[in-house]
Amino acid sequence: MAVTISLVFIFALVLGLLLRSKSLGPGSAFVAAGFGYFLASTGASGPINQLAAALADAVAAM
Repeated sequence: MAVTISLVFIFALVLGLLLRSKSLGPGSAFVAAGFGYFLASTGASGPINQLAAALADAVAAM
């Protein structure tokens, strides 16, 4: 659970920085956030969470 909250914060921060630097428009940021929201409700959320946990474990082991 802590990994998920951290990743959400990181992705929100990246989207915010892209919006601030004018690299990403508000419409594109809305689409990116919506895509993530709807992707979480599909069957792909399990493997994505497992991949994120594996990457976090690999980084922690370094």
